[in-house]
Amino acid sequence: MRPLTNWYSLAVILSLSLSSFAAAAYTPKNPSTSLPSFYQQATPARSAFSRLRDGLIRSIWSTPCDERTKVSGAKALSAAPSAPPSTLLARYGGDVVLRFNIGSAEEASALAEAVNVLFLDVWEFNSDWVDIRLSKDIVPSLLGLLPSSLQRAHTPLMHDLAQAIFESYPSLAFVDPAPSSHDGHRPFSPFVQSSENTDNTNIFFREYQPLSVIIPWMRLLRSLFPTHVRMISVGVSYEGRDIPALRVGVHPTNSDKPQGPRKTIVITGGSHAREWISTSSVNYIAYSFITAYGKTKEMTTLLEKFDWVFIPTLNPDGYVYTWENDRLWRKNRQQTSLRFCKGVDLDHSYDFAWDHESSSANNPCSESFAGEGPFQGVEARRFANWARNETQNNNVSIVAFVDFHSYSQQILYPYSYTCAKTPPMLENLEELAIGIAKAIRHTDGGEIYGVTAACEGSVTDTSTSKGADTKGLRATMESGGGSALDWFYHELKVKYSYQIKLRDTGSYGFLLPSKNIVPTGKEAFAAVKYMGHFLLSNKGIETEEGEEDSTMARKGEEMNQVEDGLTGNGADDNQDGEWEMDFELRRRRRR
Repeated sequence: MRPLTNWYSLAVILSLSLSSFAAAAYTPKNPSTSLPSFYQQATPARSAFSRLRDGLIRSIWSTPCDERTKVSGAKALSAAPSAPPSTLLARYGGDVVLRFNIGSAEEASALAEAVNVLFLDVWEFNSDWVDIRLSKDIVPSLLGLLPSSLQRAHTPLMHDLAQAIFESYPSLAFVDPAPSSHDGHRPFSPFVQSSENTDNTNIFFREYQPLSVIIPWMRLLRSLFPTHVRMISVGVSYEGRDIPALRVGVHPTNSDKPQGPRKTIVITGGSHAREWISTSSVNYIAYSFITAYGKTKEMTTLLEKFDWVFIPTLNPDGYVYTWENDRLWRKNRQQTSLRFCKGVDLDHSYDFAWDHESSSANNPCSESFAGEGPFQGVEARRFANWARNETQNNNVSIVAFVDFHSYSQQILYPYSYTCAKTPPMLENLEELAIGIAKAIRHTDGGEIYGVTAACEGSVTDTSTSKGADTKGLRATMESGGGSALDWFYHELKVKYSYQIKLRDTGSYGFLLPSKNIVPTGKEAFAAVKYMGHFLLSNKGIETEEGEEDSTMARKGEEMNQVEDGLTGNGADDNQDGEWEMDFELRRRRRR
């Protein structure tokens, strides 16, 4: 009877997980209809357990909804308005996003000062441009603080911010499920409806998902793949939520050799709450790794040689707040010294090179407020404590760290806090970053990602030649100190630490349409997979005593095969060569 008990337990787990997964009909106050299946794959010729598991998935999740659900869903969709409701219009209706093109150090300094004076929301920036969100009513005040050259050097990126925010929610119907006669007081209720997209895309990745869906989804993956998936918590948020993570990997059990520290790669997203694409991309990478185990030799090897820790959102409180209140909230939700200005920017809260002199350090209302002291950001402190404990007490060696953000399509390496110091192993950092950019570009429809030091465009830069007015001293739009990137690289000695800023380059910014979730996820997956192969070739990681030379030779062959596959045709090769030459020239000028 014991096998029967096991199958019964599995069925119970599936049913409970599916019940939780119905939270996809997300609204802060009123639950709605359940979400269709998200897990579909062909049945491989594997063990009886795998066949039964896949059969259960198909039989349970492929069952079409009944006619009442279809009719109800159709009515809800037909009733869904095409314009933002009054709540969104009241908050964002008068806002625009402007891009200012920077042509000199004086312009950069003037814009930075104006941003601080008017407490504006800087969305993104580099050494050439700055994107700023502000009310239309504030535009004349801003322009009045700027030199005449900047008054003519800006273009609007988004004319209707409320509409863009409205469209970023998943298949929404902003209607009250129980309409009252007081339509003017109807609450904001984003109900998830059946997607009109009928392609074979995994349903979970057709739309952005709230935390109430992500956590049950993670639990379900743990239940379905217990051989190589564990669900863990890397800390507790300010409001008491777990910071969930999936630890994926297969530990050897048939080796007589003593095992050294387990090499581990940490992948994070969602430090800034409004960057939804970073959270969905970490989930996409995790799903791709988990479901590929045992199907291909290369992916199986990556899971046997490394542990992978996937953390979709380091800022669960802020992420929930973007769904329930303010879609463009950035910081965490902890109280500050000013009661009406909550939140700390987690990516400026780490204790390495924490910047107490920046203009935002003493301004809790700033979007980049770093706190009143190092590690004041609760989630950053607890995540760092978890990482230290793993390396000091749990026989773990963190060999790589990738922190996903948006937007601007850049691969950034240390340091973030200054360009005046050269990080150790700079050549290796640049080599891997260039390979990652190439891997992304060679995905189906892959975008072009730039490669640069994280400091460039964010702190004062004097590395260029004298007299180069357009590339001389730059004003600080935002402090680069206290970043997770620098902390992992310098404090934990993680040799390969990166921040990757995902799509796009400003057309949608943080409001990237859901149709980009899968293409962006594929780019992120290609980046992380390439990193794994790079590390398998033993570049930058010391060979452990006792490892066989033949094993390392095999790893090198696998790496070469991957690189060969990434350089397909002559046209791409020429483009890659020109791009790498340009990067090398920029790198030498910077030095």
